[in-house]
Amino acid sequence: MVPLTALQSTIPLEFIPAGRVLRERSQQPDSVIYLESGRVLFGLLESGQLRHQLGMVEGPIWLDAAPFIMEQTYPVDIVAESLVSMRRIPLEAFRKAYLGLSPETQTLVRDMAAGYCQQTELAVSRLAQDAEARCAQWLLRNAAPAADGSLQVTLQQRKRLIAAQLGIAPETFSRVLRHLREHGLIAGTGNVLSLPHPTALQNVARC
Repeated sequence: MVPLTALQSTIPLEFIPAGRVLRERSQQPDSVIYLESGRVLFGLLESGQLRHQLGMVEGPIWLDAAPFIMEQTYPVDIVAESLVSMRRIPLEAFRKAYLGLSPETQTLVRDMAAGYCQQTELAVSRLAQDAEARCAQWLLRNAAPAADGSLQVTLQQRKRLIAAQLGIAPETFSRVLRHLREHGLIAGTGNVLSLPHPTALQNVARC
């Protein structure tokens, strides 16, 4: 995409072992990573584990240039699946190389970067929807009639254990509950949650 030849002599090659996190989502990096060799995974880390994998690539390839070109933070986590060799190109050096391209090539690269970012954001959004659906299903499955005829759920386990059953991080479970509460789909405090609109919650469960 962006010529690396002029930068190779000044950028040291790094060797990173398998399992190392190369980039965290929402991070504001000070460099762009060029993967010389090895395999990396794209996905979402939860409790230190890559529970949601969105893709895999092998070098040589630019790993996180698209978000930088679009002036966005990176939307996913990047983890080395094998031993990788890579170079961290300082942002100013990368920007200079990018601006050195012809205007037509810059437009082409930017359009490709925009498409990549949009597709990645869509994939992440679908994962978030999946977490909401699983939580809604769990709430409906564990609901019982209350004295006033409404439905309620008693959290008899710690939230982290419930989250583990759902295959999501405790932080994700708490965030989904907060989102459902903000939309009036659950109510109550402590370990007892009421479900004032079960039909609407069923719609979430079917997403």
